[in-house]
Amino acid sequence: MENMDTIWLWAGFNLVVILLLVLDLGVLHRGDKVIAVSEALWLSLGYVVLALIFAGGVFYFISREAGYEFLTGYFIEKSLSVDNIFVFVLIFMHFAVSPKYQYRVLFWGVLGALVMRASLILVGSAVIEAFHWVIYVFGVFLVFTGIKMLITVGHEPDLERNRVALFMRRHFRVTEGFIGHQFFARQNGALYITPLFIVLVLVELTDVVFALDSIPAIFAITTDPFIVYTSNVFAILGLRALYFALVGVIHRFHYLKYGLSLVLIFVGVKMLVNAYFGKEFIPTEVALLITAFLIAGSMLISIVRTRKLPEAERAAEAAKAGAWWVPGSPSRSDKVKRPPTSP
Repeated sequence: MENMDTIWLWAGFNLVVILLLVLDLGVLHRGDKVIAVSEALWLSLGYVVLALIFAGGVFYFISREAGYEFLTGYFIEKSLSVDNIFVFVLIFMHFAVSPKYQYRVLFWGVLGALVMRASLILVGSAVIEAFHWVIYVFGVFLVFTGIKMLITVGHEPDLERNRVALFMRRHFRVTEGFIGHQFFARQNGALYITPLFIVLVLVELTDVVFALDSIPAIFAITTDPFIVYTSNVFAILGLRALYFALVGVIHRFHYLKYGLSLVLIFVGVKMLVNAYFGKEFIPTEVALLITAFLIAGSMLISIVRTRKLPEAERAAEAAKAGAWWVPGSPSRSDKVKRPPTSP
């Protein structure tokens, strides 16, 4: 009977997710249009309210502990999703994607992300259940990733040499420019991909790469696959709205990258410490407070610092905020300097 209840729980939640996606693209955003900041803020708030209502249900119908685990996992996933937004801004700017097409790219990107993350979560849960020592691997990986992010803050990616984009241009027929919101086009009897499809692939790849950080991070909070999955889904569903709400001011949050790096290091340490002692040595409630402190503190520092700087220095800070790692793109600092050619 308990297994049947679990099946209905999963089926019911996924049905709600499908209905939200249909409502989103099929009703609210049927045509290509630019999403206003006010609309994005309301959408983002709506997804947060839905997540909080769901959290209330978890507290009431499952347990208080599960409720705190969901809230902590959701907050961590929501915070780490800002990583994706930094990268999306860089990709859309480099490929000069019109704002009215960006929402559609992010919709299909999110749809693919939901499928891929569900697969990774199910595999991760099964591996942890079968081999408990994998917890230590995840913990070390998170600490290493957080330290690596701290070191690479400010490195400017060279999207001109992005390996994925170059591979696709070499091995597929690519149209000269965008053809509306189409990902594919038929020209002279041959099927072509458009640059918008390359952008979509980079968006999907970005989520896969960052999911390898964020999913182990939530496993540091709970190993319950339903809590891990639902917190991920709610964070991802609100990602598009959050992007359009923040895209105009994301350049002011340079120090948020340091906060996100420290969050990864902290949850990695939490995972290692709790696994070593065989109990919840660092409680979930404490993890929630520390994560909130790191994120809120780094955002506050970013806002205060950019507000007080002179215009020239503020522009320099904005440039730093735009420097972030893009999957498949080497750093511009890695570019080999060519000797000057003779006239």
